[in-house]
Amino acid sequence: MTNWIETYRGTVPPWECDVTEHFTIAYYFARLEEAEPNLAEALGLGERLRAGGFGRRLEIRFARELRAGSSFQVEGAVLGLDDGVRLGHRFIDSATGETVTWMDERWDLSRTPLSATDRDRLNKRIAAWEGPAAEVRPEPKSTKGFIPTARGRVKPGDLDATGHFGIAAIVHRFTDACIQGGSAIGMDAKFMEEGRRGFSTFELGLRIDGALKLDEPYLVETGIAHLGNSSLRLIHRMTEPRSDREVARLGQYGVNLDLDARRPARWPDDIRARAAKLVIETA
Repeated sequence: MTNWIETYRGTVPPWECDVTEHFTIAYYFARLEEAEPNLAEALGLGERLRAGGFGRRLEIRFARELRAGSSFQVEGAVLGLDDGVRLGHRFIDSATGETVTWMDERWDLSRTPLSATDRDRLNKRIAAWEGPAAEVRPEPKSTKGFIPTARGRVKPGDLDATGHFGIAAIVHRFTDACIQGGSAIGMDAKFMEEGRRGFSTFELGLRIDGALKLDEPYLVETGIAHLGNSSLRLIHRMTEPRSDREVARLGQYGVNLDLDARRPARWPDDIRARAAKLVIETA
């Protein structure tokens, strides 16, 4: 028995695709917001998920893109119990059976640990992880060099079932930050339209450390942690700006994508020069 269970099944509508012509990353998290409660309830963790109050870490690898008209399902399982709960989510192309996206998630339950009964029950449900191992990426030494890339307030449509700023809504703001960051280095709408280019994300590292409520303000600031020949790693930091309390952080690794060839393209010299000025110091 594999211990993986189906937690969601649906499709990719065309209005949920982005300028790279595939499924917008924030909508993966919208589906996760539906899938994870189903997994949590099956594991006897539904009340704990609804109560929240714990930190979450997600490592995401996109193996292949989903495009408009794709059908897919999500499967989930518990992977381990070290320092909390480790969960796995895999997005599977329903037509081919291929796993196109892997999500490796960890709940920090150090302040509210599992009971012995919970641990015993979950140990019997542990599944094997066949996805890629999470790679350790350097974090910024400080916020020096970050630029503002998204700002606003939490709206009613941003709330999840617990009444807080939902994970999909947070990632939508990080998408705004990515586009603003691209414009700051010259990868603007004109460049993408005329050159048939887009920024294609292949890896995400998401950290959720807090929660915002309705009408609370947010600020996202962005720095460049890595600049390659065709790749770019962005770090987005979301805070409650009145207190500078960090709510979430996203490491986003992607490439300058040639939309016709569907292959990475080298950064033009002018964009590289502008991006180099925004590279931050990392540990």
